[in-house]
Amino acid sequence: MDLKYWLGRATNAVQDWADTFGPYDTHPSLLVDENRFAAAFEEFTGRLKDNYPFFHPRYAGQMLKPPHPAAVVGYLTAMLINPNNHALDGGPATARMEREVVAQLAAMFGYDTHLGHLTTSGTIANLEALFVARELHPGRGIAYSADAHYTHGRMCHVLGIEGHPVPTDGQGRIHLDALEDLLRGGQVGTVVLTTGTTGLGAVDPVHEALPLARRHGVRVHVDAAYGGFFALLAGTDAPEGLPPEPWRAIVQSDSIVVDPHKHGLQPYGCGAVLFRDPEMGRFYLHDSPYTYFTSPELHLGEISLECSRAGASAAALWLTFQLLPPTPDGLGAVLAAGRRAALKWADLITASDLLELYQRPELDIVTFFPAVDPASLAAVDSESARILADGMTGPDPVFLSTLRADREAFTTRHPKTTADAEGARILRSVLMKPESEHWVEDIHARVEQIARSR
Repeated sequence: MDLKYWLGRATNAVQDWADTFGPYDTHPSLLVDENRFAAAFEEFTGRLKDNYPFFHPRYAGQMLKPPHPAAVVGYLTAMLINPNNHALDGGPATARMEREVVAQLAAMFGYDTHLGHLTTSGTIANLEALFVARELHPGRGIAYSADAHYTHGRMCHVLGIEGHPVPTDGQGRIHLDALEDLLRGGQVGTVVLTTGTTGLGAVDPVHEALPLARRHGVRVHVDAAYGGFFALLAGTDAPEGLPPEPWRAIVQSDSIVVDPHKHGLQPYGCGAVLFRDPEMGRFYLHDSPYTYFTSPELHLGEISLECSRAGASAAALWLTFQLLPPTPDGLGAVLAAGRRAALKWADLITASDLLELYQRPELDIVTFFPAVDPASLAAVDSESARILADGMTGPDPVFLSTLRADREAFTTRHPKTTADAEGARILRSVLMKPESEHWVEDIHARVEQIARSR
């Protein structure tokens, strides 16, 4: 789609609507000299060049990519009006859009009933889920895998509840025996299961952990912030298809967090929290002397810890879902390309004499390290750092990232490596842009070239 054209259409559409209310003069305090703006804009665009090329397949580092053009047009169009989805009188149109997209997200996971809303981030979405968990089980803590996102430990601290990191297995998933040992103590009220850790892309066995939690009377929250949209690939017969069991079990969880600003092609920040039981809204009950008066309908601020929230985020997601809905044939096709890229690169690394696969990718995150002789943690760490730095320089750059693997995690997977350090940095690539599928051989060849040059 022609982004420039549709941004022009957006400006005209909003202006046509604004003109129906009659003309008015802009206040002199808001007027800016064109020459001053031109100078400021030139400096502004110059400063923006100090960025990595997140849009390009050469960038295969962190989980960053540009939003879809439809999301850009939707966001900027709504932003010209600047709706606030806290209350219906702040954003009547975008509040309705938010309800519709949240319903689509809930349906993607199989929820028949739900209560939910968009948030400014996955961190805030998880905070809300853990807040409800605390209210339901006062005095009882939260369990999460040691490889879960660090936000859970931080939010437990914010909420004044005890966090319980659970060891992981040899694939970075929550260790079920360790979890059961913890649950026997009766100190835990909610278990967080992660479908797509941000380090390895590991998927906790939701289908096995959930009945375990239920036997101990414990709630289950699924942190699908990164991996949630991969539910669209569950059970498909294609090579990039995923085992259906953990994804099908998510519907039995009590709450879910998913981030549309990751695989939903949205601008930052756009997270979402979903509760299976609509009665969870009772924990948000509050009053305001100047809002919620325009309609007896539910105002989104009545089911959110946040107050002001950008209606533009809902507009962007709504417009994107009109074109690429959260279905296997819609967004699923986008995720499938990244998953195929990850599997292809894993095969190339496995066949390489210069690189070694850290572990087989479960989603679209590939982890690997340079083959060194003799094989030691210190040598792997040094070479990984060198490849990361050298990759970003020269006329043929490639942008990677690193992940810190501790001694036990590394040697469990690669027992022949000498454990002469507390851990080692390994190389990590997130292939969340579908274009990566067509660039993975080039990226692999470039990384091998850098590895060979030591």
